[in-house]
Amino acid sequence: MDTGTHIVMGVALGGLATLDPAVHNDPVLFHAVLAGTIIGSHAPDFDTVLKLKNNATYIRHHRGATHSLPAVILWGILIASIIYMFVPQVNFLHLWLWTFLAVIIHVFVDIFNAYGTQAYRPFTSKWIAHGFINTFDPYIFMLHIAGIGVWALGANPGLTWLVIYSVILLYYIKRFIDKREIVKKIKDHFPNTEQIATSPTIKQNYWRVAITTDSKFYVGAVENGHIEIVDEFNKVPLPDSTIMELAQKDKNISAFLSFSPVYRWEINDYDDFTEVRFIDLRYRSKDYYPFVAVVQIDDNMRIMSSYTGWIFSENKLQNKLHVEESPI
Repeated sequence: MDTGTHIVMGVALGGLATLDPAVHNDPVLFHAVLAGTIIGSHAPDFDTVLKLKNNATYIRHHRGATHSLPAVILWGILIASIIYMFVPQVNFLHLWLWTFLAVIIHVFVDIFNAYGTQAYRPFTSKWIAHGFINTFDPYIFMLHIAGIGVWALGANPGLTWLVIYSVILLYYIKRFIDKREIVKKIKDHFPNTEQIATSPTIKQNYWRVAITTDSKFYVGAVENGHIEIVDEFNKVPLPDSTIMELAQKDKNISAFLSFSPVYRWEINDYDDFTEVRFIDLRYRSKDYYPFVAVVQIDDNMRIMSSYTGWIFSENKLQNKLHVEESPI
């Protein structure tokens, strides 16, 4: 989920914690738990700082190790321990339990986005992305804002958030059913389907889909249950060539390939260099595929420049390639 939603979820969990008698009867513990749930609800995304280094590092590691099973355990212990240093008179067990729950929920809700997480590390580095809740879902966010408002007006926080989270649970079930119906329709239309990547949007009845069959990629949209295919590409394996081998060693290309499950590639020859481009098919927007990885290799088989990330125009991409450096 987005940062704003994670933060309001932390506030909500602080209110829900008042159902715990230990928290309800101890104002100091309540404020400690509220701090723990707010920080814990955002902590796994502290790896966003990696973006300051470069996009390749960010793409390879964001929602990776910080969202793994060991990290989930360690975040709760670390955050609760730091808070406990300032308020040692509170019950550490209850402080840790609610902080730990906040971290768990952060990682849990992230697996339902199209982006996903590596939540099952160290057992597998596979990206888990169920793709039926948008990264920013206005309904979920506004329910939290409404809950905070009602709480501020004096409503019982525990009961308020219990009701709201019951509604959100039903909403998740509804979105899961929506996706299941979409997948069924696609498989009925394309019996040879191997994989379907769904990307819900902020519009309830509009989804983006990227379909992999045994021979083609199809990119489309689903609106009110109607499937429209807007692009199709032949499914061509990567060539066994020196150019492609060198390209895959580049840090930007390598990061892209470690993350993207549905992409096409192209090789373009120019006067002084060859360009290898990888294009993620999941995020088509306004006739453009913004998530790419590109490497330019000169005639002496040296990498001139490369880039990976979100780019919404060819001019901006070329500008990035001119300023980015990419050692192997």
